[in-house]
Order: sequence, then C-alpha cells, then structure tokens
Amino acid sequence: MADALRPTRTAPLLLALALVACEAVSPTPLPSSSPPPSSTPTERPTASASPTATPEPTFSLDLPVELDPRRVRVVVQPALDGDGGQVNVTVTNLADTRIEEIVLRWSTSLADTLFLAPFVPGPERVEEFGPPLTVSTAWTKWVEGPGEEGEPAGTTSLGYGPMDPGMVLAIPLYVTRRAEGSVGFDLQVLADEAMLALEDGEPAELRVEIP
Repeated sequence: MADALRPTRTAPLLLALALVACEAVSPTPLPSSSPPPSSTPTERPTASASPTATPEPTFSLDLPVELDPRRVRVVVQPALDGDGGQVNVTVTNLADTRIEEIVLRWSTSLADTLFLAPFVPGPERVEEFGPPLTVSTAWTKWVEGPGEEGEPAGTTSLGYGPMDPGMVLAIPLYVTRRAEGSVGFDLQVLADEAMLALEDGEPAELRVEIP
C-alpha cells in the first residue's frame, strides 16, 4: 500500500529525455542564397587609330588630266659624281604616228638639290649678245610653270621634237649638284600636255633615284 502511494518518477524522466533529444537534434541549416557568380565585363577592342597617311615622295608630280594612249619606251641612266654629271634619257616612239613634241617634266623645286639643264652652263650662254640658247640644240622649249601652253605651276618642262614612228631620241640632262645626299624625283614624258603611255600601258612617269 505504501508502494502504491509513492509518487512515480516516470513523467519527469520522460520530460528530461525529451529535452535531451531536442538538444541533440541540431536544426538543418537553410540553404543560404549565395551571390551569383561575378561576371567580368568583356573588354571590347578599342578602336585602333586610323593608319598614318603615307607621305608623298619627294619632288613628286600630279598626273595630268589629259592622257595620250600612244606608247613610248623610256630608259633613264643617271651618271653623277659629287659635283654633278648627267641624267641620260632615251625615248623611243613605239606609236605608228608622229609625236610633234616630246616633253620631259620634273618638279621645279628639285633645282634646290639638283639643277637640270639641256646644256652645260657657261659664260657664252649668258653673256649679253651671246648666241641664242637654242643654237646647236634639239630642244624646243624650257619652261618653268605656269606656262603659256598650260604647263602647271611648280614644274619644269623641257620639249623636244618632232618624233617620227620608231625614232629613238637621246636626251642628255646636264646636272649641277647643289646639295649633298641621295634624292629621288618624278620624271614625266608627255606629248604636249598629255601624258603618254609606257610599253605596259601605264602612264609614262618614272621615279628617278640619284645616289
């Protein structure tokens, strides 16, 4: 009877076990929202600078507006030393018609470095009452532009002629060197004011290099 009146210990024990069980079970952490992967902006290629314009060669010439399809063969042979010498130009008329006047043309400013002339300068050429400059020469004109026949400003034009079909004309240009160093210049071959054509059909303009 005394045992029946003894207070039971089962309820407190169950409560204690329940509390221990709650502590033992750790709550499952909720998935954290991780930041999205960072995106490195793609580097756009920067616009490259526009290509540098190629400078014009020294003593270059503009092509004439008028072209003459007749063809010529042109050979240029420089023969200079420290003081000067000659630039020998040989022109062959490959056309089947006469060319009334063959014109060689170069930049007038070339004279600051190389002075080209159709004769050897001498006192008898420039003295008062001396012989005309065209005596014993085949050239027909020697003009610094602008000229009366349309020669452009900034150019020197030297004319010869006429040239019959198949004719070969040797033109010596006498050179006085006025500055040291190598130099290049354009040399054009025209019929009057129209650019002739070379054997390959290209405009008759040559680049002459003087060492």
